[in-house]
Amino acid sequence: MAALLPSSCVRCLPVVAWLLVAVAVTAVASYEDIEQTWGKEHSFFFMDGDGDPTLALCLDETRGSGFQSKQKFLYGRFDMDIKLIEKDSAGTVTTLYLMPDDVPWDCHDEVDFEFLGNSTGEPYTVHTNVFVNGVGRRVQQFRLWFDPTAGYHTYSIIWNPKHIIFLVDGVPIRDFKRAAGEPFPTWQRMRLYGTLWNADDWATQGGRVKTDWSQAPFYAYYRNFNATPCSPSPGVAWCGDEPPESTRFDEGIDAAALQRTREQYMIYSYCWDQNRFKDGGRPSECASC
Repeated sequence: MAALLPSSCVRCLPVVAWLLVAVAVTAVASYEDIEQTWGKEHSFFFMDGDGDPTLALCLDETRGSGFQSKQKFLYGRFDMDIKLIEKDSAGTVTTLYLMPDDVPWDCHDEVDFEFLGNSTGEPYTVHTNVFVNGVGRRVQQFRLWFDPTAGYHTYSIIWNPKHIIFLVDGVPIRDFKRAAGEPFPTWQRMRLYGTLWNADDWATQGGRVKTDWSQAPFYAYYRNFNATPCSPSPGVAWCGDEPPESTRFDEGIDAAALQRTREQYMIYSYCWDQNRFKDGGRPSECASC
């Protein structure tokens, strides 16, 4: 397996090379819910030190890499443990997102976690966005309260007919609520994707800090993917049939934790952007921002 990797990505393999030979087949079989999509020669499965099958995505100057879930979903909770690029990660973007693969781009829905790299010693930016009918620009950004390169942390998306909630280690950081008269993802079946790619034209300090390719190859690690179907109220066939007056999807949201996290760690919200909304007309979903 290592022989299929370009020389730049092989440089970091000695740490795990002995594992790859022993577990390449079993790791892929036990990680059967996802599949590598692009940059396959840049990514590989291995058993980490905790015995968990792990997917390593690689980025070098030639290309990045990515994966997708084998199944499509309409509503649910999606969890993934990720360990981000260590040291100088400026210019790189590590992602976890939901998106359909059978809808034209100009009308697709999408739910994004993007982790924007930075220079050594500077914090990552967690970039969240929601696209509906091909339109995004619903960006909110956060700092993390820990070093995301020192170990694995769980990043989660809850998507149901009333909310899209972003969580970090079970702590909510954003709740995109369905608002009357505003578009919301309700019908497109989506896959979960993860990618690692270069975006030094915008990712770090607006593109002022570029990727230092002398630090390549860059690695991000993914493990423990879990998808939990949306659960409706008793007697309701599926979540899309939940009555509008139902409070089913408001249950379990820790509003106090959400408020604390946003007050302490949110650094940008499109709802605050006076350049966008200087003449008023903020979207109604911004009422809770």
